[in-house]
Amino acid sequence: MDNKFIISSSPHIHSGDTIHKKMYGVLIALIPYFFVALYFYGLGAFMVTLIAATTCVLTEYVTQKIVLKKSVTIADGSALLTGVLLGFNLPSNLPIWIIMLGSLFAIGVGKMSFGGLGNNPFNPALVGRVFLMFSFPAQMSSWPRPMAWNTSYLDAETGATPLAMIKEYFGELSNITESFRGNIGGSFGEISAIALLIGLAYLLITKIIKWHIPVSILVTVFVFAGFLHWIYPEGCVSPVIHLLTGGIMLGAIFMATDYVTSPMTPSGMIIYGVGIGVLTIVIRVFGAYPEGVAFAILIMNAFTPLINACVKPKRFGGEKK
Repeated sequence: MDNKFIISSSPHIHSGDTIHKKMYGVLIALIPYFFVALYFYGLGAFMVTLIAATTCVLTEYVTQKIVLKKSVTIADGSALLTGVLLGFNLPSNLPIWIIMLGSLFAIGVGKMSFGGLGNNPFNPALVGRVFLMFSFPAQMSSWPRPMAWNTSYLDAETGATPLAMIKEYFGELSNITESFRGNIGGSFGEISAIALLIGLAYLLITKIIKWHIPVSILVTVFVFAGFLHWIYPEGCVSPVIHLLTGGIMLGAIFMATDYVTSPMTPSGMIIYGVGIGVLTIVIRVFGAYPEGVAFAILIMNAFTPLINACVKPKRFGGEKK
């Protein structure tokens, strides 16, 4: 009776991955993008990112420590990542109090009200962005021009984004080369495709994410926008413009791939990605908003439980059908 055979709960095999490693790995992948944002938007990019990240971390700390009276987990990096991604989705001249309000809503409502990390059905950063879009439409549609710096980041010269110009006037109004580099108006999430692709390469090489979601989104956007451009050229610009403008790259690589709010199986990920790609183009071309990535991801977040229920992996030891 001295040698007891004890069976612990699963998992029995551990890969060595932790939430801490995954979250900080994504933050590392965002570093090239952050430097590009600093180059084009200067102090504004730094201030918005710092305020959003700090507020998100403090909100999670206070909620866990004081409200829920449970162990604090801000060191895992999830709140910090939410704040950085939220900052990348905001204008670089947004007033401090609006940034803080959006960050508070992202963590307090989008994450902690559902029980914290692992329980939130929607991407918290996008919840914060959409909340600000509906609450402060004027401030959230005033986009600073790149490299139009000033002594105060709030005084930056503003202008329309390429997607907004296309929506209002229509035409090939975006310079593809500048879109690839980052020299275009908009939020941080709408600049420098090349910096985002570097981040994607890092995430894939380190196996932090799988290819299924970002590739299915980008391919769907290109194919569907290309089809609409072919049959409806006067109402839909070329698919290259759609890929290189707006937040499609940031959304596909860093936000749609959120572990909690995306499907678990490869086939489910592809269904999810195709849905995001189709919804993004439908909103951009036929909807009232020039950008549709945030709405598309949140809508498909809501379908994730259904996708997981319909597309299940084969059980270990189960028979092949």
